[in-house]
Formats: sequence, C-alpha cells, structure tokens
Amino acid sequence: MERVLAEALLSQSQDPRVLLRALCVWESPTPAERVETLRFLLQRLEEEQEGGGSTSARPAALLLQEAAREVATGHLVPLLRSLRGSRAGAPDGECSAPRDRRRRVLRAAGGALRSCVRLSGGSQLAAGLVHEALLDLLALRPAEEAQAAPGERDGLGAEEAVEVLVAVAPCLRPREDRALLERVARAALAVALWDEDDEEPGAEEGAAALVAGRLLPALGRSSAVALQALWDWLVPEEEEEKQELEPGWWRPVPHAPRVARVLLVLSALAERLLPIPGGGEAWGAPEEEVPNAWRRPRFWRAVQAGLVHPDGLTRKRARYLLQRAVEASAELRTECSCGLRDANEPSLFWWSDKKKEQLLKFWENYILIMETLEGNQIHVIKPVLPKLNSLFDYAMSEEKACWLLHPSWHMCIYKRMFESENKTLTKEGIIHFLELYETKGLPGAPGFSEFIIGPLMEALSESSLYSRFPGHRIGSCSPLGMKLQTFLVTYVSLLSEDTKSSFLLKFIKKMTSRHWCAVPILFLSRALAHIPRCKVLGVEGLLALRDVLQCTMITHQILLRGAAQCYLLQTAMNLIDVEKVSFSDVSNFLMSLRQEESLGRGTALWTELCDWLRVNENYFGEIPSCIGFSGRCSLNVYVQRLVQDYIKSPTVETGGNCFMPDWYEAKLVALMILLAADVEEMKNKYSERKKTQNELKAVLHPLMDVLMKLGTNAYIPLLKTDRSLQLLLKLLQTCLLKGSITQDDGVLTLLQNSVMSTIESISEFIVRRLTANELNTVSDLEHCHLYLTVLSELVNLHGKVGWKNSDSIWRFISLLKNASILHLQDMSSEKAPKLGKQIQKVVSMACLAVVCGILSQKSNLPLDSLDIGILEKFISSSHLNQIIKKPHAEEQNSLFEESSSSQGWGRVVAQYVHDQWLCLSFLLNKYHTLIPATEGEMEPFLDVVPKPVGILQSALEALTILPSDQVLPVFHCMKILVPKLLYSSESLCIESFDMAWKIIYSLSNTQLIFWSNLKAFVQFVFDIRVLTVAARIKGQAYSKIKEIIYKIIEMSTTKTGVLNILISYCCQSWIVPMSDDLTLSQDPFSSARDYIELVFEGCIFGTVFRRDQRLIQDVQAFIENLGHECAANVVTENTNRDDHYVRVCAIKFLCLLDGSNISHKMFIEDLAIKLLDKDELVSRSRTRYYVNSLQHRVKNRVWQSLLVLFPKFDQNFLDQIIGKIFEAGFVNNQASIKYLIEWIIILILHKFPQFLAKFWNCFCYSEEKLKMSICTFLSVLSHLDIIIQNISEMKPVLKQALTVVLQWCFNHNFSVRLYALLALKKIWAMCKTLHVEEFDALTAVIESSLHQVENMHGAGNAKKNWQRIQEHFFFATFHPLKDYSLETIFHALPRLSGLVEDEWITIGKFIKFTDIPIDSAFQWYLSQTELCELKPSDWSQQDIGSNSIEGENQSEWIDVQKKMIPWKNNVPDLELDLAFQDRAAKLGKSISRLIVVASLIDKPTNLGGLCRTCEIFGASALVVGSLHYINDKQFQHLSVSAEQWLPLVEVKPLQLVDYLQKKKTEGYTTIGVEQTAKSSDLTKYCFPEKSLLLLGNEREGIPANLIQHLDVCVEIPQHGIIRSLNVHMEKLRHKEDECQKSQSWQNWLLNPSPLTVSITPAPLMELSQILHKAQSSLFAICFYSLPLYKNFFKRVHIYLHLRYHMFRKITILLCH
Repeated sequence: MERVLAEALLSQSQDPRVLLRALCVWESPTPAERVETLRFLLQRLEEEQEGGGSTSARPAALLLQEAAREVATGHLVPLLRSLRGSRAGAPDGECSAPRDRRRRVLRAAGGALRSCVRLSGGSQLAAGLVHEALLDLLALRPAEEAQAAPGERDGLGAEEAVEVLVAVAPCLRPREDRALLERVARAALAVALWDEDDEEPGAEEGAAALVAGRLLPALGRSSAVALQALWDWLVPEEEEEKQELEPGWWRPVPHAPRVARVLLVLSALAERLLPIPGGGEAWGAPEEEVPNAWRRPRFWRAVQAGLVHPDGLTRKRARYLLQRAVEASAELRTECSCGLRDANEPSLFWWSDKKKEQLLKFWENYILIMETLEGNQIHVIKPVLPKLNSLFDYAMSEEKACWLLHPSWHMCIYKRMFESENKTLTKEGIIHFLELYETKGLPGAPGFSEFIIGPLMEALSESSLYSRFPGHRIGSCSPLGMKLQTFLVTYVSLLSEDTKSSFLLKFIKKMTSRHWCAVPILFLSRALAHIPRCKVLGVEGLLALRDVLQCTMITHQILLRGAAQCYLLQTAMNLIDVEKVSFSDVSNFLMSLRQEESLGRGTALWTELCDWLRVNENYFGEIPSCIGFSGRCSLNVYVQRLVQDYIKSPTVETGGNCFMPDWYEAKLVALMILLAADVEEMKNKYSERKKTQNELKAVLHPLMDVLMKLGTNAYIPLLKTDRSLQLLLKLLQTCLLKGSITQDDGVLTLLQNSVMSTIESISEFIVRRLTANELNTVSDLEHCHLYLTVLSELVNLHGKVGWKNSDSIWRFISLLKNASILHLQDMSSEKAPKLGKQIQKVVSMACLAVVCGILSQKSNLPLDSLDIGILEKFISSSHLNQIIKKPHAEEQNSLFEESSSSQGWGRVVAQYVHDQWLCLSFLLNKYHTLIPATEGEMEPFLDVVPKPVGILQSALEALTILPSDQVLPVFHCMKILVPKLLYSSESLCIESFDMAWKIIYSLSNTQLIFWSNLKAFVQFVFDIRVLTVAARIKGQAYSKIKEIIYKIIEMSTTKTGVLNILISYCCQSWIVPMSDDLTLSQDPFSSARDYIELVFEGCIFGTVFRRDQRLIQDVQAFIENLGHECAANVVTENTNRDDHYVRVCAIKFLCLLDGSNISHKMFIEDLAIKLLDKDELVSRSRTRYYVNSLQHRVKNRVWQSLLVLFPKFDQNFLDQIIGKIFEAGFVNNQASIKYLIEWIIILILHKFPQFLAKFWNCFCYSEEKLKMSICTFLSVLSHLDIIIQNISEMKPVLKQALTVVLQWCFNHNFSVRLYALLALKKIWAMCKTLHVEEFDALTAVIESSLHQVENMHGAGNAKKNWQRIQEHFFFATFHPLKDYSLETIFHALPRLSGLVEDEWITIGKFIKFTDIPIDSAFQWYLSQTELCELKPSDWSQQDIGSNSIEGENQSEWIDVQKKMIPWKNNVPDLELDLAFQDRAAKLGKSISRLIVVASLIDKPTNLGGLCRTCEIFGASALVVGSLHYINDKQFQHLSVSAEQWLPLVEVKPLQLVDYLQKKKTEGYTTIGVEQTAKSSDLTKYCFPEKSLLLLGNEREGIPANLIQHLDVCVEIPQHGIIRSLNVHMEKLRHKEDECQKSQSWQNWLLNPSPLTVSITPAPLMELSQILHKAQSSLFAICFYSLPLYKNFFKRVHIYLHLRYHMFRKITILLCH
C-alpha cells in the first residue's frame, strides 16, 4: 500500500525535489501521516537509485543528493529537536494519544533520515549526523568524552539521539569510519551500563533500556567492528585474566546491578554473538571476525551470575542466552570449549557433536529446572527435582572419578533454591544438596568449599528450616540438623589435610561473620562436634571458636546457648592440634564458656575435658610467659606458675584507694586449678590419691600463704588481698556448681580443709576492712560486696563441714554486727554529709543485711553467742526509706569520685534502702505471728515489732524509690503484712497489689530478675490468708485479685511459664497449706471455690504457638532428651516453664480432691459445669473447625478434665449434667473429642445403668439432627458388653439395642452403616452367648448378612473400610475400664486420634512435677494393654503419606508441568511505551483482527480473566468501560500482566453506539453474544476477518437499544433451564438426549455404565421392578421431583440393603 502511494505521488510530480519540499512543510503539532508519507517517498527514490532506473525525466543525481541533504539537515533534524521540546513541555499526565503520535513521528523521521543518508552519496552526512547525535547522547552522562555540557546546546533528547544513531550508524563504513564506530559503541555501552550511583537512576535506567533495546542490536547487525568494540569494552581483557587467576570456581556474585546491565547488553547482542545458521544476514566482508562468545569464560560467568540474580528479568535474560547458546551449538555442529585455569577441571561450557544427544538432554533438563524454579510453587517444582539427580548422572564420568560438565552449573540451581521466597523449596534444596555426598558419591571439586561456606551457610542461617517433619516425634533431632551433621562429617573426611584445615577455619569464621539465631548456631556447632578427631586447627582456629562464643550467642536462650557451648568445646577437643597451641591459649578459650551454662565441674563434659588434657598434656606448645621453664611444661607446672603470677603483687601500689581487680583472671586461675587437680586425680585414680593432694597443696600454697597472713600482716597490698579473696571465692563457687560431684571428691575435701584453716585470718581481715572506716569511696562499695560474699561463703562452708571450732567466726560476725550498729547510730546525728561517712553508712547497712540473711537461713546456728536483741531493736527503730544525702562536690577528692557521685549516687541510695528492707524482712519473718491486724491491738511488750500499717505505706514508697531489680525484699515484707491488714486496710492492700503488678509487668522482658520477682509477687498477692479474707468479704480486693489472675493468664500466652508459678502456688496452698499462722481457718480449701476460674483456666490452658516459638520448644525438648549427655541439662536450672505443667498441676490437683468432702464435692461440681459450658460455647461459636485448631484443642482439654473428674461424680450430679453430655455428642466433633465423649458415656452407663433410658432416647431424634452424630452413639453401643456388666437382666437391654442398630444398618450414609454393622456384630455375639430365644426369628437374616459382609469378594473401598474399622483401636484394643488412666487420657488417646504432638502429655511430666504430691489411689499408668504399642490410624482416613512415599520412590517423573515461556520475550526490548503493533511484531506475535468489547461488564474479576483470554488468543484489542479497572488487584491477579501485551481501549457504555458506528465504517462486522429471536448458533457461525464481538452484562445481557446496532447476534447452545451457561447441566442434557435415542430407559437401568446418569422419570411400579432386577454395584438416579419418590425410595432402599447389604449404593442427584 505504501509503495502504491509513493508511486502515485511521483507520477504526479515532475521534480521530486518540489515534492520533498512540499512534504517538509508541516504545522505544529506535526502530522504523523505527513512524515510517514515523506519516508515512503524517500524509500521509493532510494529503491530507484539502487535499481539504476532511468533519470531522463528526473533531476540530475547531484541535485537529488543535495535535496536529500537539505531534507535531512534542514527539516528532519530540527523536527527531532522539536520533539524533545514538546516532550519536555508536556504535562505529567500526558494521555497516550499524543505520546503514540509522537512515537510515530519519531519512527518515520528516523526512517526518512536513513534514506536521506543513502541518497546523499558518501558518508560525510552520516558521519556528521552520528557525531552530533553522539554528543547529545554523551551529554546525558558526565563522561570524559562529552564535549558539551547539558544546556549549552540545543541538542536531541535521549530517545531522539538513539533514533538518529539507529538510522544512520549502519551507514558508516567499517574501515574508513572505524574510529567513529568504536566511539559510538563505547558511548552506547557507557549508557547501557549506567552507574547506579547517579543522582537520577530512574532516568539513566530508562536510557539504558532504550540503548539496549534499539541501538545495540542495530550496531551489532551493522558491523563486526562495532560488535568487536562492544565485546572488548563489555569486560576488559585484564579483568578476564584477573578472573582466571582467582582460585576456585564459586565466587560471590558480582555487584547485582552490574550483572543485570551486562546481561541486558549481552541479550541485545545475542543474535550476533550467538548466531544460528539461517537465522540472520551474512557479514558485509568475509575477513571481518565475529567475537566467539563460546570460548570466553567471562561470558559464561556472566550467564551463571544472571541465573542466580535477585531480579527475575535478569534471570530470564540469562536463561535466554543459555538456551540460545545451546541451540546455536547444536546447529553449528562444531567442537568448542571454554578453557579454564586448571586442566583437571572441565570447561565452563563445551560442545561435542559426538555427544550431542547427551548434552542436549542435560541442558534441556537444566533449563527446565531453572524455569520451574521461577514459579515458587512446591507442588509444581517437586516433580521436577528428580531431574536434578539425572543432571549429576550426565555430568559425571561413568566411573564417577571426574566431572564431565562443570559443577558450577549445578550450584546455580541450588543457589536459586536457597534464595527462594518459598521456605519449603529452600528446605528441599538444602536437604537435596546435603544428601549429595551420601547418595551420589561425587568427585571432588575446589569450588564446593566456597559454595558451602557461602550460599549454603547463608541459607542455613534461617531458623525455620530446622523444624520437625510431619511424623517426627517431639524431642527428636531436627532432620535438617541430622543431615547437616552427616554431610559435614562425610565431606570433611574426603578432603586432604591442608584443604581440611583451610575449609574448617573458614567455616568457623563464617559463623562469626553475622548474628546467628540460636537454632542454626546450635546445629552447626553440633555438626562440627561430630567430625572425627583430626589435628587441623591451630591458634587461629581456637580464636575463631572463641569469637563464635563471644560474639554471636549473647542473646540466645540459656539452654540452647549452653548446649552450643558444649558442642563448640567438643569441636575444639576434636580438631585442635595441641602442638600448635599452648596451655595459655586453651585456658583463654575455656574462659569464653559460661560455667553456669555448660562447663560445670562434675559433668560429663568436664570429665571429657580432663581426659583430653590428660592425654595431650605432654604435647602442648611452648608457653612464652613461663619464665624459668624451658620447652614444654606439664599442666601442673603451668598452673603453679599461673597461681604464682596471679598472687604476685604489683611493683607499684596505686594508693590507698585501689580499684577492684578484674574478675577475669580470678575465674581463669580458679578454673585451671580445678582442672589440673581433677586431671591429676584422674591419673592417680585408686592408687596415689595422696600424690594428688600434695600436687594440689603445692598449687594452692601461694594463695593459702597470703590468706593466712591477712589477719596479722597489715602491710599486704590491697590489690593482692583483693585478688586472693577473688580467687578463693571463685574456687569455692566453681567447686560447688550444680551438677558437681560431692561424694568421694578428694579435691573438694582438700580445698575445704585448706580454707577452713584460714577462716579466722580471713574473717579478721574482712571485719577490720568493713568496720575500721577504710572503705570511704564509691569504688570501695565493690570491695564491700566482695568481702561480704566471701564471708557468706565461709559461713556456708562451716555449715557443710560442721560447726566445730565455730566460735571464732561467730565472734567475728558479732563484732561486725555491733560495729555496724554503732556506725549507723553515730552517723544519724551528723548534719553535714561527707563522702567517707556516707559510704561507711552504706557499708554498715550492707553488713547488717548479710548478718540478717545468715541468721534467717541458718536455723541451727549457735545463737547464744550472738546478742541479736540489739540488732532487732535497731532494725525496729530505724527510719525506713532513709535517703543517703549526696555529699557536696567540693569535698570529693578525685575526678573519679566527682563523676561517679553525680552519675551513680542513685545506685548507692538504692542499695542502702534495699539493705534496710532486707533487715526488716528478717525481723518480720521471725515475729510474723505476733504482728497484729490493727495498730490498736499492739501489745506493750511487742515494741520490737513496728507498726504494720506504717510499714506497708513505707513499702509502697520504697517501690517508687527502688529500681525494679531491687524490690524483692519489699515484696517479702508485703507478703507478711498484707494478710494482716487486708481486712482493716483494704484500700492500702489494693494499692500495693496495683503498684506491685506494674513493676512485674515492666520486668516481663528482663530474663534474669523477672522470675524471682514474679514468684515473690504471687506469694504475697495469692497467699492463702489473703485469698481467704478477700473471698470472705467479697470487696474490691476480691475483684482486684481476679483481675490480676486474668492479667497473668494473658501474659502467659506470650511468655511461657508465668501461669505455672501462680497455679502451682495456689494449688499447693489449697491442698498442703504452708502457713503456720494461728489465725488461718482450719480448712485452707475453703477459698478454692471462690477462685475456681484459676483451676478452670489451668485445665484448658495452652495456646497455638507461632512456628518460631514451636521450633524453640522442639529444640529445647531435643536438648533435654539428651539428658546427662549434654552438660547444659545438668548445670542449668530446670524451671518447669513448659506450658504443659500448667495442665499437669491442675490435673494433679483435681486427682487429690476427695468426692466425700463437701467442699471438694462442691468445687468439683462447679468446675464440671464450667467445663461443659465452655464446650457448649466453643461449639456454638464455631460449628466447624479445623483439626488441631485452638477450638479443637480447647474442647479436647475440656473432655480430658471431665474424664479425670468422673470418678468423683455422684448419681444426683450426673442426673443434672447427663443431658449436656448427650447434647455434646450431637455436635460435629473431631475424632479425638468423639472418643472422649463416647468414653465418658460408656463409663456413666456402666456405673449408673439407670441412665440407659435417656441414652435410648438419643436415637429418637430427627434424622437431620442425627445425621452427623449418630456414629458417636453407635460407637457407645459397640461397647455394650462393658455397659451391661452391672445389670442383672440383660435381655431387655439387648433387645432394645438390636432394634436400634438394625434401623441404622439401612441408613443411606456409608459411615453410619459401617458403625451400625460393627455394633450389630458385637451385640449379636452377646445375644448368641446368652442364648436369647426371642431373637431366633432374626437369626437367619442377621447371620446371613454378617456372613456376606465378612466374606465379601474383591478389594474395593468397602471391604478395606470394613476391615479397617474392625481393627481400629477404639473397637479392637481399647477397654474403657482397664485403660482408664492418666496416661491413656493425656498421651495414648491423643496420639492415636491424630492430635498434634503439642497436646501429648507424657506420664513422665506428671511424675517430674513434684510441687503437687501424687495421689496413690488414682491410676496413673496405662494398664497392660496394647494401646501404647499401636500406631495412629483411622478407618475413615487413607493411609497417611502413602502417595508421598510413592512419589519419593519414583526416580523421575515421566511428565511434569512446564509453563509456556516465549523465548523471544527474553530479548531485552523494554520499549513498553511503543505502539502495541510494534511490540507485537518484535515479539513475533500473531495478531488477529478481532476486537472484543466488554464495556458492559463491570466486575474486575471477569474483566481480568477476559483480558488474559484475549491476549492468549491474539485479539487485536479489548474495549472496557473504564481503564481504572487495570489498577484493581483482583483484575491484576487474574490478568497476570496480560494488559501489558494487549491494547486496552476505554469506551464508556454511553459511548458504545457511536463506537459501533465508527467501527462499521472501518469495515468491521459487529457481533453480539446474546440470545435473540434471530440469533445464530455460535458453533455454526463463520466469523469475518474483521469482527467486533460485543459481550453482555453479567445479569442483564446486551441492552435492547444496542442490539439494533448489531449486524448479527450469536448464542451459545445450551441444554439447561437457566439462561446462563452451565457446563454440567449441558453435559447432563446431552446424556438425556442420548438415552432417549437409545432403546429405553429400562434397558439402560438394567445395564448401565459405571457413571451413567438418567433423568427420565418412570412409574413407581415399573421402577420398583427394574430395581429388583438391577445387578449394578454403582448407579445414580436423578429425580426431577423428590417428594414423589420419597416413600417409595425408603422401601426400595431397605430392600436393596437386605439383599446387597452395604455394597449396593444409590446416590440421589437433585435437578431442579
């Protein structure tokens, strides 16, 4: 058409120049049609010139060349510049029409410019235009080559400059213009590889996409010179050489933006870099060489980096390049190889025509896997994973001795899986990689180590990957953790010694490179600990392990952190080369372990460490610091020198006030002393114990020498005395850590005896320091703390060894007490506070607090020598909350004191007040029985006891003064005061409750001090006396206590262990009162009923934890199951904070209740009613709920508690609640709840048979109510033998049971028939045993039916389900009476009924929880039945995991899902703003002339699906009522980006008439999809080429006024009743037609196909006869009118069941 237009124009004009000038005159805005006409004309002139046509009627060639130059420079270039200006001045919301017009003008001008250059002859014009456009392009960037800055010249915009270069650059000559071509190539590459640091990355990115999409492909097609320049500048040669020299093949991915831009350029040049024969034009000159991408490693490294790039488009480009390279290699049929540094490794890429099939298969599977991984859908990806195994088979030689294909390609797959957003896929990828060496036996590759330390360890840092698989028991090791351990052990064993050392060192350092969560670091440490012993790590490795302990584990949970420390110590013992490390290195490493969490003396880990030191003692490296010892030294020699150096005093004393020495050295020396002693004892075990004692005495001699002189030598430097006391204290504490060996411990005995000999000297020194005004600075308070702690330890040591010769220490304690009281009394009158005096006051109060603590803890002390009356009077007369005044600044003597007093004086004051309350707590505890309830009751002789109201008010004041971590003694005092004052001063007690709770709530995130404060809070708020008084007066205190109960329950849902403390304390108080208060009621249980909510919440307590919380609990359970094997279990405190212990405590409490006790009985009945009400409430709130949901768990816990309470129910109470229990059976419950309800009904009927009448009434309800619950009551009948054990006359019961069961044997529900037949079988067996003659008439029918059921043929579902239900535990093994135990209720039954393991409570937890005693009368353990050995199963469910097992065993799936990916779409043509036709043409997309008009459709979901359908089937456009639908999320969800590739036109419904008329004028046939009187069949209508399809509204269809403007209407043939299309009804109607065309419906019914459907009604009598003759086992009857056949169907149904039993199935389909 364009050629005809050009010919017509030329034929009307004698001079083309005149025509060109005429066409170059255009107004603003420039009409696109005029510029396109100019392009057509120039192209026609170009064709004539190339064809050598006659020029007699044309101007001379030179004149035409001059005209062409004039058009180019005088008109087209200014036009392009004006386009830039119009774009710059366009508003932001410029509509698409001007933008499309501008694009048309731009494209036409570019084409015209190309023709002008060719017509002009010579390359001068081309070079000039290229030069100008190049300057404009470079002006976009501050490059060195740019010659003009932006704004200095009126140049072209980015889009215009690119268009000029695209049009003109191919006209340059390869040789003459080589420099200019290379410059253009470099400039284009510079723009394409834009710098991410630019200020406006958005604009630069757009320019880069434009250059890559338009300019680079044009340059690549035009000349090999430009292509070579692009290739050389893309990755410089020196960079490639640098990459070749780097070790290994797996390196971190280069800078991500850089990779993306490089692949953008490579994709643009792919047609020339990777040419396919027959796929492109030949080069202009044969001598021009094309870059060979196959042989360049940098190309393949870029592809690999792109395959694992975070950006999806970059990954798509990389896959495109790989696909094209493989296709080109296969087509070229030539040998090629990309060489690498190491000749022993395969090339990154190679091709051999001899192995073409094998290589094609490998790359086909490889690309398929990479494509599938883009989906992130595990059900699509998992079937493809077996192909990954085949990749390894292709990539290895037959002997598996070497790699044929480079293993880095496989690592790209794993890295993509590791970085997937789908964590399930990540887990699959990690497990598959970890199993490689175990299953494949891969040959070694140097890059594996880098990959393991890089991407693999990064992936392993995700905690959620370590969760249990379904079916794994709680407490078992994480499957991923086990596979990681196996992999690391196997992989390390295959490495050489040098490689092994380097790999492990990098592995450990990687563990310090980031903050790891507790779970990953634990399993990584465990894997390292299981590596077999090998000497591969030196000092650097030991330091790396120490960094792991110090840097990454600070915030971890205590138990997990302790276990990880144990594993890391085992790692050090297994991997350290002792000849490369010294004792000093080892001791510093051991100091990074926390002794209270892992390295406790007496644990298995301690013993293992001692044994390791013993074995390697003579092989450790030299110690430079051991002066006087040549070469290596033994452990004892090292420790002796260590103690000597430690005790040695400094050469220069720092003055009178020395700072407290660092505790690090004392801990280190104490640890090494005990290790050396235990090693020596291990060496001399059972033989020379005396030698061990002598060695230890020699080691301790310098310390003991200093300690013996402390009391007599006043000139020992303070630094030396402090260091000695620190070491003594750490020795005593380390020796007595929890879990240490105390029996037959010679080391401990010797240490205690040695210390005992120095007690008098130490005590004298401490008393002198504390009472002689020597402590007078703020820093001296640390010394005070040290002295008092040592004194307390010495007193404890006295208590353990015995009180022989104890007068001396008590004499010193008495002196300390008296001196402290005197100091405090003397200083009370001072007005001007001085720092020294104030510090001494704090020290004296701290001394009294320690003395009170010793007196309160040691009940068997010789108190006669202590005159504690003076102490008691002083405490009672002292002013509470006395603030120590801050001394004036001018009295401070040092800069340190100045800073410390202003900054830390508050802590000094808090410590003083804290010690005051410690003393008062001692006094109140001693005289708590004498404290009156009111001040008026104070007796004269009780002046030693302060006024209680005043003390409580002071306590409230103290809570506002003290920091939260020092309020514990105040809580202890309030525990004594509140019960006394609740009745008389209720408001004051309530205020104390509120203030104390605020403190507890504020401490909830403070792990160390929260629990002790919470325990003290619970003890004073929920004291039995407080609860009793509050319940009696029922005032505000009672409401406040209940409010606090619910607050604690709320807190316990987020902080595990909070409710444990409360319920344990209260239950103990009610059962075993711990108070000796004479005012307490005789029955401590009397208040329990008033706080029944606490026990009720305890019975049903437990939340559905988040996955991260559940993971932590699973890992902690795994560590706890290790027992003593893991030292962390021995040394850490077992706090019973498991949520199970809340229910355990409540259940044990209920077991101890006595049904004969009136108060107990009332409590039990109230609790049972509350539990039943809770079950009803949950059932009403959620009629349907998921298995293991919170609703399911709560209901299960309710019925477990009711089962525990059942033995304590009497008949009268059961008569009240039996209706609720039966009503619960009618609810649609989960299996576990059904079993519990059935069990309790069986127990009730067994114990009280008089309730059988009410039970039979349950079968009399309507079928609608029973359809989902009748199986529950039929299951009860299956245990009728248990129910009637206590009934003398059994025949009436059996008769009633048989009557009921026979009715339900004919039910239409398959499950109901199964339950009924099972009950019938058991009841009939009982009838036969009792020889009941009344049932003889039914014998033949029943036994015949049961015989046929038992001996059915075939292997269908019916037979399997019949066998399965008979073997089910509840009917085959479970015995309701013998199996009644806590183990059955809380462990066996939940396990067998499919409850999640979180709900299983083992009997061991009941025994382990010792706070509540065990009721010996209650049955705890499971009886000797097979329940504990059974596996979970249910007849109604298929075998769990059967399908998945088959899938796993399948080596490779025959066929898998593969999404259609148009490879042409991977070419980076990112011009989404181009006209749709241009984009479609570039993508090779076929477009029809069909226009779909959906303006009448207003639902975004329908429009989204329609848009997707139109794009897939190639519609030319989709017309919608509003373009706003495109932004709707539902539209985008269904369209899946189809709107980007399909033109969308907005035509509002009111504009449809005009739009239809316009399209008619354009030659379109307007077709409406609507049922009209003259509509045609859609399947028979032939659509014209240009068709417009109008769709109607979802409800109203096409309006009548629009139908008049349509050329034709088509309708979709239907066979349904409603107007809208229904495929299922259509198929049903088709089948009806077929049936009517066949012989008759009677013949079909007698001989149906398995899934045949009939809808033709028939007379009742005829149908009855046909059914009688039917032989089919499966058929369906569809009735138009169900009521007509209702009665008849019941009769036929019963008859069929009597004849064919449950295996002739009739299904009703209703068709209205």
